[in-house]
Amino acid sequence: MIGIVDCNSCYASCEQIFRPELRNKPVVVLSNNDGFVIARSKEAKALGIGELQAFFKIEGLLRKHKVTIFSSNYPLYGDISNRVMTTLNTFSPSVEVYSIDEMFLDLTGIQEPMNSYGQRIKKTVWQHIRMPVCVGVAPSKTLAKLANKAAKTYDHCEGVCVLEEPYQWQWLQKRMPVNKVWGIGSKLTKRLAGLNIHTAYDLSRASPKAMRRHMSINIERTIEELNGHPCIPFEEQPPAKKQIYCSRSFGERISTLAPLLQAISTYASRATEKLRKQKCLVISIHVFLHTSPHESNYYSNAIAVKLPYPTDDTTVVIDAARQAITYLYRDGLRFQKVGIGLIEIKPKKQLQFDLFHAGQSKKRDQLMTVLDSINSRYGKGALHIAASGGTKKWAMRQQYLSPAYTTRWTDLPVIHS
Repeated sequence: MIGIVDCNSCYASCEQIFRPELRNKPVVVLSNNDGFVIARSKEAKALGIGELQAFFKIEGLLRKHKVTIFSSNYPLYGDISNRVMTTLNTFSPSVEVYSIDEMFLDLTGIQEPMNSYGQRIKKTVWQHIRMPVCVGVAPSKTLAKLANKAAKTYDHCEGVCVLEEPYQWQWLQKRMPVNKVWGIGSKLTKRLAGLNIHTAYDLSRASPKAMRRHMSINIERTIEELNGHPCIPFEEQPPAKKQIYCSRSFGERISTLAPLLQAISTYASRATEKLRKQKCLVISIHVFLHTSPHESNYYSNAIAVKLPYPTDDTTVVIDAARQAITYLYRDGLRFQKVGIGLIEIKPKKQLQFDLFHAGQSKKRDQLMTVLDSINSRYGKGALHIAASGGTKKWAMRQQYLSPAYTTRWTDLPVIHS
Protein backbone atom coordinates (compact mmCIF):
# COMPACT_ATOMS: atom_id res chain seq x y z
CA MET A 1 0.00 0.00 0.00
CA ILE A 2 1.08 3.56 -0.74
CA GLY A 3 0.21 6.59 1.34
CA ILE A 4 0.37 10.29 0.58
CA VAL A 5 0.32 12.95 3.27
CA ASP A 6 -0.71 16.44 2.17
CA CYS A 7 -0.61 19.58 4.33
CA ASN A 8 -3.93 21.42 4.45
CA SER A 9 -3.66 24.98 3.06
CA CYS A 10 0.06 24.72 3.70
CA TYR A 11 1.18 28.36 3.61
CA ALA A 12 -1.83 29.62 5.56
CA SER A 13 -1.39 26.83 8.12
CA CYS A 14 2.31 27.73 8.53
CA GLU A 15 1.27 31.27 9.46
CA GLN A 16 -1.24 29.95 12.01
CA ILE A 17 1.32 27.77 13.83
CA PHE A 18 2.82 30.72 15.71
CA ARG A 19 -0.44 32.67 15.76
CA PRO A 20 -2.83 30.21 17.42
CA GLU A 21 -5.46 32.93 17.80
CA LEU A 22 -5.85 32.75 13.99
CA ARG A 23 -6.84 29.09 13.91
CA ASN A 24 -10.35 28.54 12.58
CA LYS A 25 -10.30 32.08 11.20
CA PRO A 26 -9.92 33.31 7.61
CA VAL A 27 -6.30 33.73 6.51
CA VAL A 28 -4.82 34.38 3.07
CA VAL A 29 -1.24 34.44 1.81
CA LEU A 30 -0.19 36.64 -1.10
CA SER A 31 2.26 35.98 -3.92
CA ASN A 32 5.53 37.81 -4.62
CA ASN A 33 5.08 41.58 -4.41
CA ASP A 34 1.71 41.00 -2.71
CA GLY A 35 0.09 40.56 -6.11
CA PHE A 36 -2.28 37.59 -5.90
CA VAL A 37 -3.85 35.26 -3.37
CA ILE A 38 -1.93 31.95 -3.47
CA ALA A 39 -3.14 30.27 -0.27
CA ARG A 40 -6.35 30.37 1.73
CA SER A 41 -7.44 28.81 4.96
CA LYS A 42 -10.64 26.75 4.94
CA GLU A 43 -12.53 29.66 6.45
CA ALA A 44 -11.26 32.05 3.74
CA LYS A 45 -12.39 29.63 1.03
CA ALA A 46 -15.83 29.55 2.63
CA LEU A 47 -16.07 33.33 2.11
CA GLY A 48 -15.78 32.78 -1.64
CA ILE A 49 -12.19 34.02 -1.93
CA GLY A 50 -10.74 32.31 -4.99
CA GLU A 51 -7.17 31.29 -5.65
CA LEU A 52 -5.00 33.61 -7.77
CA GLN A 53 -7.37 36.53 -7.38
CA ALA A 54 -5.63 39.90 -7.66
CA PHE A 55 -5.18 41.40 -4.20
CA PHE A 56 -6.12 44.95 -5.22
CA LYS A 57 -9.46 43.70 -6.54
CA ILE A 58 -10.53 41.92 -3.35
CA GLU A 59 -8.76 43.96 -0.67
CA GLY A 60 -12.08 45.55 0.31
CA LEU A 61 -13.72 42.14 0.70
CA LEU A 62 -10.84 40.91 2.84
CA ARG A 63 -11.04 43.94 5.11
CA LYS A 64 -14.83 43.62 5.38
CA HIS A 65 -14.62 40.04 6.63
CA LYS A 66 -11.56 40.73 8.81
CA VAL A 67 -9.38 38.29 6.90
CA THR A 68 -5.79 38.21 8.14
CA ILE A 69 -3.36 38.89 5.28
CA PHE A 70 0.23 37.67 4.97
CA SER A 71 2.96 38.18 2.42
CA SER A 72 4.78 35.03 1.29
CA ASN A 73 7.39 33.97 3.85
CA TYR A 74 9.26 31.24 1.99
CA PRO A 75 12.06 30.68 4.56
CA LEU A 76 9.38 29.91 7.17
CA TYR A 77 7.39 27.63 4.83
CA GLY A 78 10.51 25.75 3.76
CA ASP A 79 11.60 25.13 7.34
CA ILE A 80 8.14 23.96 8.44
CA SER A 81 8.05 21.66 5.40
CA ASN A 82 11.39 20.12 6.42
CA ARG A 83 10.03 19.47 9.91
CA VAL A 84 6.92 17.80 8.51
CA MET A 85 8.97 15.60 6.16
CA THR A 86 11.37 14.64 8.95
CA THR A 87 8.42 13.53 11.10
CA LEU A 88 6.88 11.56 8.22
CA ASN A 89 10.18 9.76 7.64
CA THR A 90 9.63 7.91 10.91
CA PHE A 91 6.49 6.22 9.52
CA SER A 92 8.07 4.55 6.48
CA PRO A 93 11.49 3.22 5.47
CA SER A 94 10.92 4.47 1.91
CA VAL A 95 9.56 7.94 1.20
CA GLU A 96 9.36 10.38 -1.71
CA VAL A 97 9.06 14.13 -1.21
CA TYR A 98 6.65 15.10 -3.97
CA SER A 99 6.36 18.82 -3.22
CA ILE A 100 6.82 21.30 -0.39
CA ASP A 101 3.58 20.06 1.21
CA GLU A 102 3.24 16.45 -0.01
CA MET A 103 5.11 13.20 0.64
CA PHE A 104 4.53 9.65 -0.58
CA LEU A 105 5.12 6.82 1.91
CA ASP A 106 5.66 3.16 1.10
CA LEU A 107 3.47 1.37 3.65
CA THR A 108 4.31 -2.16 2.52
CA GLY A 109 4.61 -4.49 5.49
CA ILE A 110 2.79 -2.26 7.99
CA GLN A 111 0.78 -4.60 10.21
CA GLU A 112 -1.44 -1.97 11.82
CA PRO A 113 -4.83 -1.36 10.13
CA MET A 114 -4.32 1.34 7.53
CA ASN A 115 -7.02 3.66 8.80
CA SER A 116 -5.67 3.72 12.36
CA TYR A 117 -2.12 4.09 11.01
CA GLY A 118 -3.24 7.07 8.93
CA GLN A 119 -4.89 8.64 11.94
CA ARG A 120 -1.69 8.14 13.93
CA ILE A 121 0.31 9.90 11.21
CA LYS A 122 -2.17 12.78 11.18
CA LYS A 123 -2.18 13.17 14.97
CA THR A 124 1.61 12.95 15.26
CA VAL A 125 2.23 15.70 12.69
CA TRP A 126 -0.28 17.89 14.50
CA GLN A 127 1.22 17.16 17.92
CA HIS A 128 4.82 17.75 16.83
CA ILE A 129 4.41 20.67 14.44
CA ARG A 130 0.79 21.90 14.64
CA MET A 131 0.37 21.32 10.91
CA PRO A 132 -3.01 19.88 9.84
CA VAL A 133 -2.68 17.14 7.22
CA CYS A 134 -4.84 14.66 5.31
CA VAL A 135 -3.78 11.11 4.50
CA GLY A 136 -4.72 9.01 1.49
CA VAL A 137 -3.82 5.30 1.25
CA ALA A 138 -4.27 2.98 -1.74
CA PRO A 139 -2.44 0.34 -3.83
CA SER A 140 -1.02 2.91 -6.31
CA LYS A 141 0.16 6.51 -6.30
CA THR A 142 -2.70 7.72 -8.51
CA LEU A 143 -5.32 6.06 -6.31
CA ALA A 144 -3.59 7.40 -3.19
CA LYS A 145 -3.90 10.93 -4.62
CA LEU A 146 -7.63 10.34 -5.21
CA ALA A 147 -7.95 8.99 -1.66
CA ASN A 148 -6.29 12.13 -0.34
CA LYS A 149 -8.82 14.30 -2.20
CA ALA A 150 -11.60 12.28 -0.60
CA ALA A 151 -10.00 12.74 2.83
CA LYS A 152 -10.17 16.50 2.30
CA THR A 153 -13.67 16.48 0.79
CA TYR A 154 -15.72 14.12 2.94
CA ASP A 155 -16.03 15.04 6.63
CA HIS A 156 -16.83 11.47 7.71
CA CYS A 157 -13.30 10.44 6.63
CA GLU A 158 -11.89 12.57 9.47
CA GLY A 159 -8.85 13.44 7.37
CA VAL A 160 -7.93 9.86 6.40
CA CYS A 161 -9.20 7.82 3.43
CA VAL A 162 -8.10 4.25 2.73
CA LEU A 163 -8.96 2.52 -0.56
CA GLU A 164 -8.14 -1.16 -0.15
CA GLU A 165 -10.77 -2.86 -2.32
CA PRO A 166 -11.89 -2.22 -5.93
CA TYR A 167 -15.46 -1.41 -4.90
CA GLN A 168 -14.13 1.39 -2.68
CA TRP A 169 -12.06 3.17 -5.31
CA GLN A 170 -14.67 2.60 -8.01
CA TRP A 171 -17.31 4.28 -5.84
CA LEU A 172 -15.01 7.28 -5.51
CA GLN A 173 -13.97 7.32 -9.17
CA LYS A 174 -17.59 7.61 -10.29
CA ARG A 175 -17.87 10.82 -8.26
CA MET A 176 -14.54 12.36 -9.33
CA PRO A 177 -14.31 14.41 -12.56
CA VAL A 178 -11.49 13.18 -14.75
CA ASN A 179 -9.58 16.45 -14.31
CA LYS A 180 -9.16 15.56 -10.62
CA VAL A 181 -7.01 12.56 -11.57
CA TRP A 182 -3.31 13.07 -10.95
CA GLY A 183 -1.60 14.06 -14.20
CA ILE A 184 -4.75 14.95 -16.15
CA GLY A 185 -4.54 18.63 -17.13
CA SER A 186 -6.98 20.90 -18.91
CA LYS A 187 -5.84 20.04 -22.46
CA LEU A 188 -5.98 16.32 -21.80
CA THR A 189 -9.40 16.71 -20.16
CA LYS A 190 -10.75 18.21 -23.40
CA ARG A 191 -9.30 15.37 -25.47
CA LEU A 192 -10.80 12.79 -23.13
CA ALA A 193 -14.18 14.52 -23.28
CA GLY A 194 -14.07 13.99 -27.03
CA LEU A 195 -13.82 10.26 -26.28
CA ASN A 196 -16.81 10.50 -23.88
CA ILE A 197 -14.54 10.14 -20.84
CA HIS A 198 -15.72 12.52 -18.12
CA THR A 199 -15.03 10.83 -14.79
CA ALA A 200 -12.13 8.96 -13.24
CA TYR A 201 -14.24 5.81 -13.54
CA ASP A 202 -14.74 6.36 -17.27
CA LEU A 203 -10.97 6.59 -17.68
CA SER A 204 -10.37 3.47 -15.60
CA ARG A 205 -12.66 1.48 -17.94
CA ALA A 206 -10.77 2.57 -21.08
CA SER A 207 -8.34 0.23 -22.82
CA PRO A 208 -4.80 1.09 -21.69
CA LYS A 209 -3.20 -0.03 -24.97
CA ALA A 210 -5.72 1.80 -27.15
CA MET A 211 -5.37 4.99 -25.12
CA ARG A 212 -1.60 4.74 -25.40
CA ARG A 213 -1.91 4.70 -29.18
CA HIS A 214 -4.24 7.73 -29.04
CA MET A 215 -2.11 9.72 -26.58
CA SER A 216 0.99 8.52 -24.70
CA ILE A 217 2.45 5.93 -22.39
CA ASN A 218 1.61 8.20 -19.44
CA ILE A 219 -2.14 7.79 -19.97
CA GLU A 220 -1.65 4.00 -20.13
CA ARG A 221 0.12 4.10 -16.78
CA THR A 222 -2.62 6.28 -15.29
CA ILE A 223 -5.31 3.81 -16.33
CA GLU A 224 -3.37 0.90 -14.86
CA GLU A 225 -2.87 2.85 -11.64
CA LEU A 226 -6.59 3.65 -11.43
CA ASN A 227 -7.21 -0.10 -11.46
CA GLY A 228 -4.84 -0.71 -8.56
CA HIS A 229 -1.78 -1.76 -10.56
CA PRO A 230 1.19 0.39 -9.48
CA CYS A 231 3.19 1.62 -12.49
CA ILE A 232 4.80 4.82 -11.19
CA PRO A 233 7.91 3.98 -9.14
CA PHE A 234 9.13 5.69 -6.00
CA GLU A 235 11.83 8.34 -6.44
CA GLU A 236 13.56 8.50 -3.07
CA GLN A 237 16.09 10.91 -4.56
CA PRO A 238 14.46 13.55 -6.78
CA PRO A 239 16.01 13.70 -10.25
CA ALA A 240 18.38 16.58 -10.95
CA LYS A 241 16.74 19.53 -12.65
CA LYS A 242 17.60 19.97 -16.31
CA GLN A 243 17.24 23.74 -16.00
CA ILE A 244 17.34 26.11 -13.03
CA TYR A 245 15.68 29.52 -13.23
CA CYS A 246 15.68 32.32 -10.69
CA SER A 247 13.81 35.60 -11.20
CA ARG A 248 11.58 38.06 -9.38
CA SER A 249 9.49 41.08 -10.16
CA PHE A 250 10.76 44.21 -8.42
CA GLY A 251 8.90 45.88 -5.59
CA GLU A 252 9.28 49.14 -7.53
CA ARG A 253 10.29 49.88 -11.12
CA ILE A 254 14.05 50.13 -11.78
CA SER A 255 15.37 52.67 -14.28
CA THR A 256 19.15 52.58 -13.65
CA LEU A 257 21.73 49.90 -14.35
CA ALA A 258 23.31 49.51 -10.90
CA PRO A 259 20.33 47.88 -9.11
CA LEU A 260 19.76 45.60 -12.12
CA LEU A 261 23.34 44.38 -11.77
CA GLN A 262 22.77 43.79 -8.05
CA ALA A 263 19.59 41.85 -8.71
CA ILE A 264 21.05 39.61 -11.42
CA SER A 265 24.06 38.92 -9.17
CA THR A 266 21.74 37.86 -6.36
CA TYR A 267 19.68 35.57 -8.59
CA ALA A 268 22.83 34.06 -10.14
CA SER A 269 24.07 33.29 -6.62
CA ARG A 270 20.82 31.52 -5.71
CA ALA A 271 20.76 29.55 -8.96
CA THR A 272 24.35 28.32 -8.64
CA GLU A 273 23.74 27.32 -5.02
CA LYS A 274 20.91 25.07 -6.22
CA LEU A 275 23.20 23.80 -8.98
CA ARG A 276 25.85 22.72 -6.47
CA LYS A 277 23.26 20.97 -4.33
CA GLN A 278 22.45 18.62 -7.21
CA LYS A 279 26.18 18.22 -8.02
CA CYS A 280 26.02 19.58 -11.53
CA LEU A 281 27.87 22.10 -13.71
CA VAL A 282 26.38 24.66 -16.07
CA ILE A 283 27.59 25.26 -19.61
CA SER A 284 25.21 28.01 -20.82
CA ILE A 285 23.00 30.60 -19.15
CA HIS A 286 19.90 32.52 -20.27
CA VAL A 287 19.53 36.11 -19.02
CA PHE A 288 16.42 38.22 -19.56
CA LEU A 289 14.77 41.45 -18.46
CA HIS A 290 11.62 43.35 -19.34
CA THR A 291 9.50 46.34 -18.47
CA SER A 292 5.83 46.11 -17.52
CA PRO A 293 3.66 45.00 -20.45
CA HIS A 294 1.34 47.86 -19.50
CA GLU A 295 4.03 50.44 -20.34
CA SER A 296 3.54 52.27 -23.64
CA ASN A 297 7.19 51.63 -24.55
CA TYR A 298 7.21 47.95 -23.53
CA TYR A 299 10.62 46.34 -23.88
CA SER A 300 11.61 42.71 -23.43
CA ASN A 301 14.88 41.08 -24.38
CA ALA A 302 17.01 38.05 -23.56
CA ILE A 303 20.36 36.54 -24.45
CA ALA A 304 22.00 33.12 -24.12
CA VAL A 305 25.63 33.09 -23.03
CA LYS A 306 28.05 30.18 -23.24
CA LEU A 307 30.38 30.09 -20.25
CA PRO A 308 34.18 29.75 -20.70
CA TYR A 309 33.99 26.23 -19.22
CA PRO A 310 31.46 24.05 -17.35
CA THR A 311 31.26 25.45 -13.84
CA ASP A 312 29.37 25.75 -10.56
CA ASP A 313 31.43 28.79 -9.51
CA THR A 314 29.11 31.62 -8.50
CA THR A 315 31.62 34.30 -9.48
CA VAL A 316 31.96 32.98 -13.05
CA VAL A 317 28.19 32.87 -13.54
CA ILE A 318 27.73 36.32 -11.98
CA ASP A 319 30.38 37.83 -14.25
CA ALA A 320 28.70 36.43 -17.38
CA ALA A 321 25.22 37.48 -16.17
CA ARG A 322 26.33 41.06 -15.42
CA GLN A 323 27.85 41.41 -18.87
CA ALA A 324 24.59 40.15 -20.38
CA ILE A 325 22.46 42.63 -18.42
CA THR A 326 24.76 45.49 -19.41
CA TYR A 327 24.23 44.50 -23.04
CA LEU A 328 20.43 44.19 -22.67
CA TYR A 329 19.92 47.38 -20.63
CA ARG A 330 18.29 50.38 -22.30
CA ASP A 331 18.52 53.83 -20.77
CA GLY A 332 15.28 55.64 -19.93
CA LEU A 333 13.13 52.53 -19.38
CA ARG A 334 11.52 51.39 -16.11
CA PHE A 335 12.22 47.68 -15.69
CA GLN A 336 9.83 45.35 -13.88
CA LYS A 337 11.68 42.02 -13.88
CA VAL A 338 15.09 40.45 -14.42
CA GLY A 339 16.12 36.82 -14.25
CA ILE A 340 18.63 34.12 -15.07
CA GLY A 341 18.31 30.52 -16.19
CA LEU A 342 20.98 27.84 -16.06
CA ILE A 343 19.86 26.16 -19.26
CA GLU A 344 22.56 23.63 -20.16
CA ILE A 345 23.30 21.50 -17.11
CA LYS A 346 25.39 18.34 -16.86
CA PRO A 347 26.21 16.06 -13.91
CA LYS A 348 29.62 16.92 -12.50
CA LYS A 349 30.89 13.36 -12.61
CA GLN A 350 29.98 12.79 -16.24
CA LEU A 351 31.74 15.80 -17.76
CA GLN A 352 35.04 15.26 -19.52
CA PHE A 353 37.15 18.31 -20.29
CA ASP A 354 39.25 18.71 -23.41
CA LEU A 355 43.04 18.60 -23.59
CA PHE A 356 43.44 22.38 -23.73
CA HIS A 357 41.31 23.41 -20.75
CA ALA A 358 41.40 21.80 -17.34
CA GLY A 359 38.08 23.41 -16.36
CA GLN A 360 37.29 24.65 -12.89
CA SER A 361 40.21 24.55 -10.45
CA LYS A 362 40.19 22.69 -7.14
CA LYS A 363 40.68 25.99 -5.31
CA ARG A 364 37.40 27.30 -6.75
CA ASP A 365 35.69 24.05 -5.73
CA GLN A 366 36.98 24.52 -2.18
CA LEU A 367 35.89 28.18 -2.13
CA MET A 368 32.34 27.26 -3.16
CA THR A 369 32.26 24.52 -0.50
CA VAL A 370 33.26 27.07 2.17
CA LEU A 371 30.62 29.53 0.90
CA ASP A 372 27.86 26.93 1.10
CA SER A 373 28.92 25.54 4.48
CA ILE A 374 28.98 29.00 6.11
CA ASN A 375 25.57 29.91 4.71
CA SER A 376 24.20 26.54 5.78
CA ARG A 377 25.38 27.10 9.32
CA TYR A 378 24.66 30.79 9.79
CA GLY A 379 21.77 31.34 7.39
CA LYS A 380 21.34 32.33 3.74
CA GLY A 381 23.23 35.46 2.83
CA ALA A 382 25.54 35.34 5.85
CA LEU A 383 28.37 35.24 3.31
CA HIS A 384 27.64 36.58 -0.15
CA ILE A 385 29.35 37.94 -3.24
CA ALA A 386 29.86 41.71 -2.97
CA ALA A 387 28.27 42.26 -6.38
CA SER A 388 24.91 41.31 -4.84
CA GLY A 389 25.01 44.52 -2.81
CA GLY A 390 23.89 45.24 0.73
CA THR A 391 20.70 47.30 0.83
CA LYS A 392 18.31 46.01 -1.82
CA LYS A 393 15.81 48.76 -2.60
CA TRP A 394 14.71 46.71 -5.59
CA ALA A 395 13.63 43.76 -3.40
CA MET A 396 10.06 42.54 -3.80
CA ARG A 397 7.26 44.21 -1.85
CA GLN A 398 6.23 42.30 1.29
CA GLN A 399 3.97 44.63 3.23
CA TYR A 400 2.40 41.88 5.35
CA LEU A 401 5.49 39.73 6.04
CA SER A 402 5.44 37.66 9.23
CA PRO A 403 8.59 37.05 11.32
CA ALA A 404 11.00 34.25 10.37
CA TYR A 405 10.09 32.43 13.57
CA THR A 406 12.31 29.39 12.99
CA THR A 407 15.17 30.68 10.83
CA ARG A 408 16.28 33.97 12.44
CA TRP A 409 17.43 34.35 16.05
CA THR A 410 15.89 37.81 16.43
CA ASP A 411 12.48 36.45 15.38
CA LEU A 412 12.27 33.57 17.85
CA PRO A 413 8.86 33.57 19.58
CA VAL A 414 8.85 34.93 23.11
CA ILE A 415 6.74 33.20 25.77
CA HIS A 416 5.41 35.43 28.52
CA SER A 417 4.63 33.62 31.77
